[in-house]
Amino acid sequence: MGAVLVPKGYKARPMTPITLFLCGDVMLGRGIDQILPHPCDPAIQEPYMDSALGYVRLAERVNGPIARPVTPSYVWGDALEELARVKPHARIVNLETAVTCSEDRVPKGINYRMSPANVACLSAAAIDCCALANNHVLDWGPSGLAETLDTLRAAGIRTAGAGRSRPEAQAPAELALEPHGRILVFSFGTEGSGVPPDWAAAPNRPGIDFLPDLSDHTADRIAARVHAVKRDGDLVVASVHWGGNWGYAISAAEERFAHRLIENAGVDVFHGHSSHHPKGIDVFRDKLILYGCGDFINDYEGIGGHEEFRGDLALMYFPTLEAETGRLLRLEVVPTQMKRLRAQRASPADARWLRTLLDREGGRFGTSTTPGTSQGIELKWKKLSDARLPAP
Repeated sequence: MGAVLVPKGYKARPMTPITLFLCGDVMLGRGIDQILPHPCDPAIQEPYMDSALGYVRLAERVNGPIARPVTPSYVWGDALEELARVKPHARIVNLETAVTCSEDRVPKGINYRMSPANVACLSAAAIDCCALANNHVLDWGPSGLAETLDTLRAAGIRTAGAGRSRPEAQAPAELALEPHGRILVFSFGTEGSGVPPDWAAAPNRPGIDFLPDLSDHTADRIAARVHAVKRDGDLVVASVHWGGNWGYAISAAEERFAHRLIENAGVDVFHGHSSHHPKGIDVFRDKLILYGCGDFINDYEGIGGHEEFRGDLALMYFPTLEAETGRLLRLEVVPTQMKRLRAQRASPADARWLRTLLDREGGRFGTSTTPGTSQGIELKWKKLSDARLPAP
């Protein structure tokens, strides 16, 4: 191999750090769809509600009237100002809603859909990628999934975790990074989050990228897939829909699975969701693990039950990564609250409540918080570079 000539005095410049926007479940169906300009038929078949408009009325009963129709950007509210401030390189969400007018309703009790004519709601926040391996993307059958995929693709939004076949469902979303490299987003769903096992994609059957368990064998199969596509300069996000809706517990199996994906699969960010509230944050080998991000946008306002978890509060996660290694350099989280079906800045008192929560639940992982920009919260953790080497 020939020698590479380097000009005298040349110093390679480090790549610009990469900042992402991540959040928990984004549910744009039912009541959210009804306040947007082009809603689906409001008729639903739930045990306690027969019209999606009932969820709008619940929200209005708690926090006041909502002038309809709202603009496509309305539901993002104050989050848009935070996105403009941070300017993340990529915006990745778990879209827990089929984007379809299909009437192929799956008899599962609760079915979420947003009209394809309202897809501008996602474009208004410049969402780059929707993780789809969750327990609602097939609420309207294979035809609803196909329309979801087509609608998002036409809007220029990448998808991961669902497809018309297993190869399509397993393919990562590829988001280009300038001047080189990619963000690869893999999306997975588990039965523990409510995904029916028969939603698993097959070679010639639509479905999601379904995880049969959280075993080392399953993690190692993911590792083989990641290594087959990851190149130098790429960053990998594993977006996993797992666990129940309520409770802060993180099982030993979940912790081991997340750690193994980082250690063996080369995953740089573990993006967990399904819980309706934030869970503790872990940093393993300087890589970020979000075990449960909490809901971000939904129409649950005014629904009683589980008030102690404060499901109305949410967080915007802005991890900044070293481009060359994926190492976490900084994590800022911004507290929000759903009010009048819109993400608004949380009050100072609610922001303090969330900070106390993160300190309490992150204690087992050695993470804590400190006040950040404005009402933002900064994560603190012991970096590998800070660790002392063992004595010789």
